[in-house]
Amino acid sequence: MDRLIHTALSGMRASMDSQRVIASNMANANTLGFRAELLDQRAVTIEGQPLEARAMQVARVRGADMVAGEIIETGRDLDIAMATDALMAVQAEDGTEAYTRRGDMSISATGLLVNGEGRPVLGDNGPITIPPVGIPGIAPDGTVTIADPATPDQPPAEVGRIKLAAWQGSPISKGLDGLFRVEGGGILPTDEAATVQVGALEQSNVKTTEVLVEMIDAQRLFAMRSKVIATAREIDESGAQLMRLG
Repeated sequence: MDRLIHTALSGMRASMDSQRVIASNMANANTLGFRAELLDQRAVTIEGQPLEARAMQVARVRGADMVAGEIIETGRDLDIAMATDALMAVQAEDGTEAYTRRGDMSISATGLLVNGEGRPVLGDNGPITIPPVGIPGIAPDGTVTIADPATPDQPPAEVGRIKLAAWQGSPISKGLDGLFRVEGGGILPTDEAATVQVGALEQSNVKTTEVLVEMIDAQRLFAMRSKVIATAREIDESGAQLMRLG
């Protein structure tokens, strides 16, 4: 009987983990540049006699869906959407280099170029700083420039270039803060061929209709597994009654 109960219990725990992932994806359906998390569920058999009959289920996030989201036009000079599969380098809270697809940028009070989450945007020489005087702009290759309105006949001065990193072939993982990092530490190489679309933003790639269906399926599966435990209890009580009659 314990085999049935423990198997159903591990399935219920996996269903709860699935619900957490689904809830996270649903909550970030409108977050710019968000990548939906993917859950991996599999049966794990405990080896050794007589434990080998117990098949537990485990569920864990195995990665993120890297399919691009919809791009919308904003017309804002500091909004960018990655036109390729590249990731934009930003500085995480611990000072390390991390990566995102969120490109709604602004200039902080200290002159740093930051995205919508307040993460400093990194260039070839660290965080990009914008001079206090001038009109900032971004080129398709990620180069950040500043134009002096007092000298309109002069070309804009370059202040840095946004690091657009190539992640294909590198082991990356998504953290709880929504940023991507290289597993085990390190940084991604710069993608020299990467380009950005200025005046546009990439939306989340979460498909709300599919997430709603997944949520309903996970709830039904949890109810089925809890019913298995209730059935095991009824069988156990029936067996105990038969033994008392004997």
